[in-house]
Amino acid sequence: MARFGLLSLNKGTWNNEEVVSESYFDEMTNTSQNLNKSYGYLWWLNGKDSFIATDSSTNTGEIIPDAPADMFAALGANDQKIYVVPSKNIVVIRCGDSAGNTNQLANSSFDNELWQKINAVIN
Repeated sequence: MARFGLLSLNKGTWNNEEVVSESYFDEMTNTSQNLNKSYGYLWWLNGKDSFIATDSSTNTGEIIPDAPADMFAALGANDQKIYVVPSKNIVVIRCGDSAGNTNQLANSSFDNELWQKINAVIN
């Protein structure tokens, strides 16, 4: 997961070799359709004014308000996470058991709580 996050932080380039074209990478990490502006090609996009959660509810504001606006993330079931933040040049990986509701998909309250703690260290 960390290596995939680093590949994504580097816009698809690994050891000076382009694995994913930068133009496709840019498409992947930007809004892919009008229904959910906070979703790219399999990436959740922070910093948008609304998002549709996996339960189909429409929500106003950012997916993770305390995370940087340029963050994009793979938010998996049971709180498996890959957060990529280009402005901070960081990748944060979260593995392990669910931090709460075992049926939780994508974002959860855990995300914002974690970013509050990360911000205390990186800001």
